[in-house]
Amino acid sequence: MTTAAPQTSDPKEIYGPFIGNKWTQLILAMVGMIMIANLQYAWTLFVPELEKGFNASRAAVQLAFSLFIALESWGQPIAGYFIDRYSPRLLLTIAALMVGIGWTAMGIVKSLSALYVAYSLAGIGAAFIYSGAVAAGVRWFEPARRGLASGLVSAAFGSGAALFIPFIAIALRNQGYASAFVTTGIIQGIIIFVAAQLMRVPPKKPAGGAKADTDKEQHQFTTLEMFRTLHFWLIYVMFLFIVTGGMVVTAQTKPFGQDAGIPAGIIVLAATVNTVANGAGRIFWGSVSDKLGRYQTMFLAFTLNGVAMALVPFLGHSPAMFVFLFAMIMFTWGELYALFPAVNADIFGTKYAATNYGFMYSAKGVGGIVGSYVAALIAQMNGWSPVFFTGAAMSVLAGLGALVLLRLPRPVPPNTGKINTGASTPV
Repeated sequence: MTTAAPQTSDPKEIYGPFIGNKWTQLILAMVGMIMIANLQYAWTLFVPELEKGFNASRAAVQLAFSLFIALESWGQPIAGYFIDRYSPRLLLTIAALMVGIGWTAMGIVKSLSALYVAYSLAGIGAAFIYSGAVAAGVRWFEPARRGLASGLVSAAFGSGAALFIPFIAIALRNQGYASAFVTTGIIQGIIIFVAAQLMRVPPKKPAGGAKADTDKEQHQFTTLEMFRTLHFWLIYVMFLFIVTGGMVVTAQTKPFGQDAGIPAGIIVLAATVNTVANGAGRIFWGSVSDKLGRYQTMFLAFTLNGVAMALVPFLGHSPAMFVFLFAMIMFTWGELYALFPAVNADIFGTKYAATNYGFMYSAKGVGGIVGSYVAALIAQMNGWSPVFFTGAAMSVLAGLGALVLLRLPRPVPPNTGKINTGASTPV
């Protein structure tokens, strides 16, 4: 995965004071994330309508979401490999077309199998956009602000759907799901296409000019080197455990609300508040982690997430508590997309950041299948309590894993002859 040299900058690219500004690049990355947010976070609104439109079971419809999550997450290592090595402009331009065409086609197709294909196409495009945006967040910013930068980028993905959910709800009520898919698909594809034309990798710094960067002083782990560390596998399991619960809320907000007798207007409100809380949590916890420490922040947030999930079967039938608990779950869940990229860069370096984080992110594919398709099957057979109690336990275990990671010595670069001093992993 690391035979070609990763790209730092292209001498043919034009930078200048605007395009070459790290905040410009951060905003462009955020725009791309906002435009793919619907693909994941607005999906729950479409589920009942698609059940009726295709005369299909909930599990059959949710399989489409599982396929999307699988390709969007399992495609990350491949996307990261190319993002690390080639111009993000070309790759994100192609991805814009895939997202726009895929999401638009979901309003046109006439069979479930075609829906699966269209959603999968959008998922592959989203993988490249997500990988490119996250890479921008960790590459353009110094380690001291990396948590905040990652938080802002991931917050755009977490809360971006809030801009569209009210429109989608109205379109679903007045015109049907086809119009909602087609209109938002065209808008998203065009805006991502435009943003992609301005995306750049950071330019190389003049030799001997700047103060040594922390990233230059640490070993830059290749993907194979990363695989040989205990740190990666512990992080992977933590990612898998915490991501699953949030996938339940992402995919099942409307189905659970309908089963619980929550009014339709409250369900739409909850879906909107969820995306805002999701995005706010990424910024809040990402910023906190720059001061408190990555793993201390993970333990606190993941534990609170588990508590909120455990309370849903008891209190979630109240409209007010339905909105509050689901928002709290998302507020203490979304930060994983800010903290894990920062942890990846802190431990393994930024040189192969997109590829390495892509493999971490692939855990979301398993979590997405469990949180959507498997959760729907369990809920149909045994009710919602086992779904939320299992998710709560997994979140708490992920938090405890962060405390273990905190005590681990730093991973030792292979073939360096260095002796591990026992210093714990950076926080």
